[in-house]
Amino acid sequence: MEPGYLHGTDCRPVAEILSRIGDKWSVMLVMELNSGTRRFSELRRTVHGISQKMLTTSLRGLERDGFVTRTIYPTIPPKVEYRLTDLGRELAVPVRALGEWAMQNRARVLTARERFDQAADMHPTAVRPDLQAVR
Repeated sequence: MEPGYLHGTDCRPVAEILSRIGDKWSVMLVMELNSGTRRFSELRRTVHGISQKMLTTSLRGLERDGFVTRTIYPTIPPKVEYRLTDLGRELAVPVRALGEWAMQNRARVLTARERFDQAADMHPTAVRPDLQAVR
């Protein structure tokens, strides 16, 4: 890909897909499902901090977009399993790379944030010109 290859293109179709796959919970679910089929309760236990409602919503969105498949077994109570589709496994490759990059660079990002926040505390109008008084 050449730099600026999207110049002049309507980015809305891409943004719509990126909003799904860039969502915090969707990323976590793709990573968890990349290691195999999971039941709803397993996902709820392993994806820390996700509510039942958000898990349901995220899985439904991933299923709708073709990244996840849901299988319901006719047992009592019903057994439901989720797994990545071929498209979901393809998505897991860049998602994993991005996650690894984030882990490797977390300290650098935190240092940059701290440096920025300190500068903002000392000189708020230099960092945030919108804080300058209107004359």
